[in-house]
Amino acid sequence: MRIKQPLVLLAMILLLIASISVAFPNNAVAIEKDKVGNYDKKDEVIYGNLTANGKVQNMYVVNTFHVSKQGSMIDYGKYDHVRNLTNLLPIEQQDGKKIQFQADENEFYYQGELQNEPLPWDIDITYLLNGERASPDKLAGESGKLEIHLSTSANKEVDATFFDYYLLQVSVTLDPEVFNNVQAPKGTEAKEGKNRLISFNVMPGEEEELVVSANVEDFEMEPIQISAIPANIAIDDPEFDNMKDDIQSLTDAIRDIDKGIGEMKDGISELKDGAKELNEGSGEYLSGIQQLDQSSGSLIDGSKQIQGALNQINQAIGEEDIDFPTEEEIKQLTDGLREVAGALQQSSKGLEELNEIISNIPNDELDLSILDGISEDAEVNETIQSLIEIYNITEQIKGVNEQLIKPFIESTNEFAEALLLIADEIEENMSELGELENLIEGLSQLSSQYQTFHHGLVDYTNGVNQLSKSYIEIDRGTKGIANGTNELEKGARELHEGSTELREETKDLPDEMQSEIDEQLASFDYSDFEAISFVSEKNKHIGVVQFVLQTEKIEKPDDEVEVDETKEEKGFWQRFLDLFRKK
Repeated sequence: MRIKQPLVLLAMILLLIASISVAFPNNAVAIEKDKVGNYDKKDEVIYGNLTANGKVQNMYVVNTFHVSKQGSMIDYGKYDHVRNLTNLLPIEQQDGKKIQFQADENEFYYQGELQNEPLPWDIDITYLLNGERASPDKLAGESGKLEIHLSTSANKEVDATFFDYYLLQVSVTLDPEVFNNVQAPKGTEAKEGKNRLISFNVMPGEEEELVVSANVEDFEMEPIQISAIPANIAIDDPEFDNMKDDIQSLTDAIRDIDKGIGEMKDGISELKDGAKELNEGSGEYLSGIQQLDQSSGSLIDGSKQIQGALNQINQAIGEEDIDFPTEEEIKQLTDGLREVAGALQQSSKGLEELNEIISNIPNDELDLSILDGISEDAEVNETIQSLIEIYNITEQIKGVNEQLIKPFIESTNEFAEALLLIADEIEENMSELGELENLIEGLSQLSSQYQTFHHGLVDYTNGVNQLSKSYIEIDRGTKGIANGTNELEKGARELHEGSTELREETKDLPDEMQSEIDEQLASFDYSDFEAISFVSEKNKHIGVVQFVLQTEKIEKPDDEVEVDETKEEKGFWQRFLDLFRKK
């Protein structure tokens, strides 16, 4: 038998009514009325749509309750509209701030619409096309050099907890067919399908300006995604013991260097004082040797007179009639001998003073090769080279002293003593005039030997002349040493001042490094964070509160679609009946 279409239609209507009654139970069936429920924790996710410039268009909150006891519950929030996302039970809203609902165990969700509610961050997005600021609604389809500047700062109207403890994550999706030559100095690039994803992180409590630049062709852009979550940066306590030991070794080395430079400075100071004394002694000696050289002519003339007198005496002795010199003439002879001896002793005394100064120079041999490349500082190396030159000049002076000055002193003293001895013997023989034979013999020997003495005296004066001329260069060298050691001592003093300052600046470096590390780690410590509700301070047991924001898409407008206004839109009942109509 064929069932008629009206009966089928009636059956379907009854089935529909039954299903509707099941889908919409009354409150008494679902949960006992007026039974007070409880929850362990409440989470909030704030979703926001922003304009392309970063201004809030609309915002809603999805509230999640982790119910521990079913029954009636109360929440707070300044919502324009609320909607149950868990079941079809109604939600009561009182005074626009108090929300009451019935919740079963497990989890309960409801959504609340917010109007004109500020975010914890002021977000500002600007666009520059070819260097000129451009409105985003006029950028679609444009080409050129594009810069996107996204700045974030604290919104003083909202509880500072979110700005101080939340990490902002910004993602910009770029189509490679539109964007090329992309630059994002603070961003991290990744692939997302065919697109390029530029990600930025803004640390809690920080205001930031993020920049993306690129060349664009026929510009369009996907929404910029912005999320904010509580900062939970887990950093294990790092091991800095080895680094601290290395830094301590560095500070110890700097201290030792400073100590060594201080000792070097003291040594150079002593060297400067010695060089000063050497220079003064050298000047006195040069003056004396020059005076001796200037008096050499008189010395030679006197010696010639003595030699002539002795020759006359010797010649007279050979004759029968001896014209024996008078006592006055012999006294003149002995006085001349003593005068020559005194001049020689005076010259020797000056040389002995110089020899004593030179002998005080230390005899330690230095390995100067260890100074090569000891420092990269040009001034320090220049000072070291001056020290090496002074050391070499000093070694040369010591050689001259050993090879020339000391032997000259010895021979001068010996010659002076010989002259004094001759004068003494003449005077002694003068007291015994009766022993003429001995006197005559002595005068004869003196006359014959004085020729050799006179030639030696001439050679001596020539040597004095040569020494006087050559010693000028030595004296200049001692002046150079004195001046050089003055500059060297000044440089060493400045170097020591610098090394001492460096030591003072670095002596506490290990502890300062540890303190700085601790301070930096403390800036990432958010262990004192306590979650609060974004929508109302009255809400308790807050778990996770996070923000999910996105800007509107920048795209070219679609072509207008023609709509047939002659067709009448069918209602639900007409569409339902069409299911059973023959086609």
